[in-house]
Amino acid sequence: MQIGRNALYFEDYMLSIQYFNQAIVAKPYLAQPYLYRAIAKLNLQDYRGAEADASKAIELNPFLSDAWEVRGVARQNLGKDTDAIADYDEALTLLPHNRQLLFNKAIAQSGIKDYEGAENTFGDLIRNYPGYENAYLGRARLHMEMKDTVAALADVEKALNINRNAVSAYVLRADIAANSGHDFESAESDISQAIKLQPHEPSLYINRAFMRYHRDDYQGAMDDYDYALTLDPLNSMALFNRSLLLMEVSANDLALQDLDRVLSLDPDDYRALYNRAIIHEAKGNLNEAVADITRVHEQFPDFPGALFLRSRIYRGKGDMKKAERDYKAAEAAAKALVPGKYDDYASSAPSTTGNKSASEGGDGKETETTDAGTARRFASLRTVDNTADFREEYNNTAIRGRVQDRNQAVEPEPYLLLSYYSSPTELNSGTFYLKEADELNATRSLRFVVVVTNRIPTLDESTVALHFRNIDYYNSYIAAHTPRAVDYYGRAMDFLTVRDYQSAIKDIDRALALSPDFALGYLMRAQARYGEIDARSRAKDMTGGNDARITESLRMKALDDVLADIDMALRLSPETPVAWFNKGLVLYERRDMRGAIEAFSRAIELKPDFGEAYYNRGFIKLENGLRSEGIADLSRAGEFGIVQAYNIIKRIDR
Repeated sequence: MQIGRNALYFEDYMLSIQYFNQAIVAKPYLAQPYLYRAIAKLNLQDYRGAEADASKAIELNPFLSDAWEVRGVARQNLGKDTDAIADYDEALTLLPHNRQLLFNKAIAQSGIKDYEGAENTFGDLIRNYPGYENAYLGRARLHMEMKDTVAALADVEKALNINRNAVSAYVLRADIAANSGHDFESAESDISQAIKLQPHEPSLYINRAFMRYHRDDYQGAMDDYDYALTLDPLNSMALFNRSLLLMEVSANDLALQDLDRVLSLDPDDYRALYNRAIIHEAKGNLNEAVADITRVHEQFPDFPGALFLRSRIYRGKGDMKKAERDYKAAEAAAKALVPGKYDDYASSAPSTTGNKSASEGGDGKETETTDAGTARRFASLRTVDNTADFREEYNNTAIRGRVQDRNQAVEPEPYLLLSYYSSPTELNSGTFYLKEADELNATRSLRFVVVVTNRIPTLDESTVALHFRNIDYYNSYIAAHTPRAVDYYGRAMDFLTVRDYQSAIKDIDRALALSPDFALGYLMRAQARYGEIDARSRAKDMTGGNDARITESLRMKALDDVLADIDMALRLSPETPVAWFNKGLVLYERRDMRGAIEAFSRAIELKPDFGEAYYNRGFIKLENGLRSEGIADLSRAGEFGIVQAYNIIKRIDR
């Protein structure tokens, strides 16, 4: 517990979770480990996992005020404002004048539009803490929602009197000046002051670009968008706004690139689709324009702008019948349209980022995307260029701090391999227990210790040369003696190490002929066959393959052989989680999603702390649109040390 708390203090969240896991295993009746693990998950933006752990802490000790607060914050970030308020009230019965609890409660009340309750809570907060600047800023946002800009501005000035370096105060005052008084000059001045205080925050540059745009300073606005994207290359708001500005100056090719990027981040951004359709029409890409605007129309069938645009595109294609049909439908939709409903679509002006954080309000309920929407979003994450490849940076530095902010390669956890080498980290020993490997090591028949791992380090030249010498040794020994099965297994392991898969398969075939009931042999042959498939795929990618259908057919046949070996190993040793994990991965590659999920579930049943299996099961569920179940599995994977799970949770659950 103490080591975990020390790691938590130094923001080493992943490592702290591992220590709290050990405390929970040792004494599962203690509430504190669950509470601290919830705090670590909260900092990793795993709000569902934090909510579950805080709930467990409350179940074990309902007088733990911090647990109520942590669960309230987690629920607030999930949009469950009503439940969060109930948690804050419970905590306030134990700590009636706690500053942070009162502030969070007031923000949650604003989120469910309980303005009277929020104002009363802010009043209590300010009476108890008259020098707390955030209380005035929170009440200022509340007054803005209530359309009382005079009171909002008065609160902002009070906050600035307390702290002249309050960044949020300058942003809020700029918002009031721009939206209420259209005083973009003073708004820009305030945002510039905020940027001086916080120069590495992309949202500030996006907001200042908005002010500059309205002052007709297009070059200044473009410079701000460019710098915001330097700080955060995946900021969809900056990309979208820059595309609108580029459209306005007729730089359609550049605007199209930005909109393509926005839609790669979120395929369901219908404003981006609408504007991309306009660009495609302008460039003469009429088929692409129809495809984009049809998706917008299907989502918003009462939006006349989409129908008018599609009518115009059909007219350009010469399809007058469809053009007339859409024009009449657009006229009817325009007559029935609620005024102002689609003003943001019709506007070509960039917008600001807004000032709310995830915990500063919501609609009072947790939102859930559709299955198809989740699947599309997850697919888009797999195609987005990543700023870092996790597998290249799996070291002790890459597991510290807010790991969810580092974009990682979105791919399944790889095949578990028999090897002589592994790459341990502070989070993970890098190896997995396999009874048959342990038994083989106990005989001391091989020249090295066999481990099971999915993190094999790159071997240097001298190490590779050592294994070629071992192969020569086995060649001489087998030529001079009656070979045993273990001799073939030993030489096969050296062949696997130097990636000579065909020679390894031949040796394992000979070993299995002598010892047909050894499960490890079938797992070794499955590994060699799987490695050969991977090597052929890489060679095809480098040289350019033949007919894709033939290649895929051969690959499926090869995967069938791998699966047959794994199944044989499981018949001989059915309670082997490593084999079930590998079976799940092979079934996934064969696109048998149901079978893969069942295999990973069986692996988890046999090894309840199997983080890699949780990760892959969650991966498949998200790919198939099962958002809540997928995120729950990723949360468990992160809990067991799979770092990249938190990055995916953040990107899929925002």
